[in-house]
Formats: sequence, structure tokens, C-alpha cells
Amino acid sequence: MQESVPGESDGVEPHHGGAQESSEEQARQDQRARQVNAGVDNANANANADGSGGGEAPTDGEEAPTRAGASGRSTGSHGGNHGGNHSANNGGGTGTERFGRQAWAWAKELLTIIVIAVVLSFLIKTFLFRAFFIPSGSMENTLQIQDRIFVNLLVPEPFALKRGDVVVFEDSQGWLKPEPASDGPIGWVGDVATFIGLAPDNSQQHLVKRVIGLPGDRVMCCSADGKLTVNGQPITEPYLYPGAAPSDTPFDVTVPEGHLWVMGDHRNNSQDSRYHNVANHTGFVPIDDVEGRAVVVAWPVTHWGILGNYPDVFTDVPAPSSSSVGSQQHVPAGQ
Repeated sequence: MQESVPGESDGVEPHHGGAQESSEEQARQDQRARQVNAGVDNANANANADGSGGGEAPTDGEEAPTRAGASGRSTGSHGGNHGGNHSANNGGGTGTERFGRQAWAWAKELLTIIVIAVVLSFLIKTFLFRAFFIPSGSMENTLQIQDRIFVNLLVPEPFALKRGDVVVFEDSQGWLKPEPASDGPIGWVGDVATFIGLAPDNSQQHLVKRVIGLPGDRVMCCSADGKLTVNGQPITEPYLYPGAAPSDTPFDVTVPEGHLWVMGDHRNNSQDSRYHNVANHTGFVPIDDVEGRAVVVAWPVTHWGILGNYPDVFTDVPAPSSSSVGSQQHVPAGQ
């Protein structure tokens, strides 16, 4: 009797049915993998095209991490570009190069400031004020030895001189001994600083005295009560050195046109107009030699102060008579 095979009567193929089902399931999984890979490729292509990490929406949940990675790469690229731009804005280069550029910028600013300061100092010294150094005690106690003073260069022009003004004038008549020439770099640097106006004039070729007589004034000493007179008017001089007399010796002069009669406040320690008028007839100072009027003691700080001209002293002095202008008398006078 023929033995029947299970399953044949039902029309089902024996033994190999499970293998066929497994192959179909594998095919479906392979198709799904191909779709996923195709979606990833599309997302990467879109991200590379616009740099935004965008693209089409994911087809399933497995694509999201890939798109997030693309977006992260885009963000990283943007951050890198931003960092590069920031580096470029900061000048780039190594630390040494950046320091060199900064140092050069500082040097240019410093040089600009120095040039401006030198130019302003020169202009001020030439047209407005000039500093001078006091080497002697002929103007004590108004001015002390080693004082530094500022002189207003706008006097005598455009502003006129007045009696009582303390003036600095150039020695064009040989009142002082010739000054030896300065040698060496120190002297040269000092001369340049003085010329520019950065240092006071330490030369010995300028003098500082007080104006007592203007052109045409008759100045005489002394009156019956021992006072100096100007155009016949006795004056009381509060600026004199304590204990000093108006003059130790008598004199009577009339100031010629274009000149001044000057005297030191320390009368018995000043070789002023009195002394030089007797010694070599050069006692009258040309107004053209006047550098300017001393207005302030600038140094040392303990001597700071304004130099006044004591207008009250000369308030009652009358104007000179026209007949006296240009005449002069030479009466022996002491130092």
C-alpha cells in the first residue's frame, strides 16, 4: 500500500514553505533599508546644497538623527565662520604682531601729542609769554634768587608800559659781562629747550628791573624828607627791600624819548640806571630792548604770586612837561 505524504492532499508544498516566507520578509527589510538610505542621501544632499541643514521632512523616525547631525555640522560651520570673522576683525596674526601694531598706534599718538605740545609752547613763547630765571638779588624781596617768572610779551606793544612795571629787557648796552658759549650736548639741549619755550631763559644777557621813569619824566633823589620824586611828586615805595633807602647817592635826570629809567627794589644791591648812567652814560634803557612785563612768579611754589605795578604809588605823579622831553642831566650816582 502506498504511503501518503503529509500535506500533499492539501496542495501545500512539503518541507520548503518556511524558507520561502523568510525570503519574502528579508526582501521587505532590504527594500525598507534602501528607502532609509535614500532618505539619508537626500537629506545630506540638501544640507550640502543650502548649508542650513534643512531639506525634506524625514520619512520615518530613523532619519531624524541624521538630519540633526547635518544641522549640527551646519551650525559648526557657521560658528567657525563667525570665529574666523572675529579673528579677522581683531587683526589676526600672532600675539607678537598684534602687540607690534598696538605699540605703533600708541607711538603715533604719543608723537602727535609731543609735536602739538612743542608747537603750542613755541607759539606761546614767541607771542604771549616767556619764562625767565632770576640769578641775582637786585630785585629782593619782590623776586628771590632762583625764582622763575613769566613775562607778558604783549608789553610794551600792543599794551603800553606803566610806571611801577617790573620789566625784563635785553642787555644791548653792555651792563653785564659777556656770557661764555655753552659747550657739549647738555648746553645744546638747554638752548633748544629755551628756544622752543620748554625751559626758562637761564642766560645772563637779560636784566629785570622796575620802571620808575617813562619818556619825559624827571626823576630825582632825594627830596627834603628823603624820598624819590617823579616830576616833582614825592613817592612812597612799599616794594623796597626792608631797610633800604630810595637811593644812597643823589641824582637828577630827565628820561629821553624812547627810553626808560629803571631801578632795582634792593637799591643798595642793584647796578641799575643810576650806576650805569655815571659809569658809561648808558643808564637809560631803550624801550625796544624790553622783552615784556613780568606778571607772575611761577616757581618755586612757595613764591607763587602776581607781580603788581603798585599803581597807587604813582597815582599823583603829574604828566611830564613837554620842554623836558629829550633833555637829561648826568649827576653822579652810586651803585
